[in-house]
Amino acid sequence: MAKRIFICLFVFVCAQAVFTQKAVSGTRSVNRQKIERRLAGTWSLVLVDNIDANGKRTQPYGPNPQGLLIFNANGTYAIQILRADRPKFVLGDKTKGTDRENQTLVLGTNTHFGRYTINSDNTITFKIEHAFFPNWEGTEQRRPFTLTDTEFRYTVPTTTNGAGISGEVAWKRIK
Repeated sequence: MAKRIFICLFVFVCAQAVFTQKAVSGTRSVNRQKIERRLAGTWSLVLVDNIDANGKRTQPYGPNPQGLLIFNANGTYAIQILRADRPKFVLGDKTKGTDRENQTLVLGTNTHFGRYTINSDNTITFKIEHAFFPNWEGTEQRRPFTLTDTEFRYTVPTTTNGAGISGEVAWKRIK
């Protein structure tokens, strides 16, 4: 008799655990969908700061970076970040740019696109299909974020400047 009671109790506890897990999973899924709906649209760049190991901040795209971030409801995204004060090529032909012109172009541009996923731990994963910085192509980058009605802000654990440099990026919604 005690064995039957134990088995019944065990089955009940297991069923309860499964039900609870499905309920929590469903809530997480609903929360992710809610965030994805809030994120969908076009965002304008406000801030790009790189932060070194000592906490010193630099602005790799200058004090007034320009850019757009577009999230589609189907899970795709595109990011364009540009330094506003990039000089024009003297000859007006990018195939004839000087070493300095090409270096300035590379250091003043960061773009990538692909798919994104909202994770239950308040991070976003960018699944980068193609990028101006080819080392990022085919990578998945998880970034902590905050989201309000008007601002989307995230941290880049390792920037295109390599290990030891993190980044903070802020965007405002375009209405």
